[in-house]
Amino acid sequence: MSTIKHVAIIMDGNGRWAKKRFRPRIWGHVRGSGVVSDIVQSADDQGIKALTLYAFSTENWSRPVDEVSILFKLLKKFLLKEQSRLIKNNVHFKVIGEINGLPEDTVTLIKETEALTAKATGLKLTFAFSYGGRSEIMRAVNQFQIQNPSKLMTEDDLSARLYRPETGDVDLMIRTGGEQRISNFLLWQMAYAELYFTPTKWPDFTAHEFKSIIDHVSCRERRFGNVSAQTSLQMSIELAESNKTNFVQGVLS
Repeated sequence: MSTIKHVAIIMDGNGRWAKKRFRPRIWGHVRGSGVVSDIVQSADDQGIKALTLYAFSTENWSRPVDEVSILFKLLKKFLLKEQSRLIKNNVHFKVIGEINGLPEDTVTLIKETEALTAKATGLKLTFAFSYGGRSEIMRAVNQFQIQNPSKLMTEDDLSARLYRPETGDVDLMIRTGGEQRISNFLLWQMAYAELYFTPTKWPDFTAHEFKSIIDHVSCRERRFGNVSAQTSLQMSIELAESNKTNFVQGVLS
């Protein structure tokens, strides 16, 4: 059984995918948006507990206005198309980030979808939109300081004040498109995450490749800073043998 419970994905490469085909960047985003449903379904089928998708970063606001506008429209289109399916599949949906800058009708639709899926007990699906990892941490710290002006913050205090603490730490972060950066994404949650960078650009990313990555990474030994179980066992055996030898030598001397 896979130990991968929380997967985070940076959906990168839409613009370069389109450029390679002599199309505008926007076309890449449109094609890439069609991949999302397949990956969400695959995650659910594989028993993944939480899936967090990086859809729009705080830095993306500097992109051309028409590109930003189409990203907003694609988010709205996804919610309109998939809302009933999310409810049917028992998916708990949430958007994290500073969404106040989004169009009012999109914000309303986000909140409606979150409310309709609030009691769902299946896959925790999160869209990171207008999101930045540093901003999330600073938000949590400032919130704690206001609430507890004379208390020192613990790791648990900070974790509890993140946008979606119930998803826990990230087990695996996948970035498509060939770049090998985490780009200010879930910085706190990815402290011990396995990282996987694929050259496949997001519009070409498939459920088959996604499952292959999960299967591959599930075979990795995650030690969280410790030695491996096998190494630890071998060290114990060697120590026991050494103590036994020293004891015998002490008796005979």
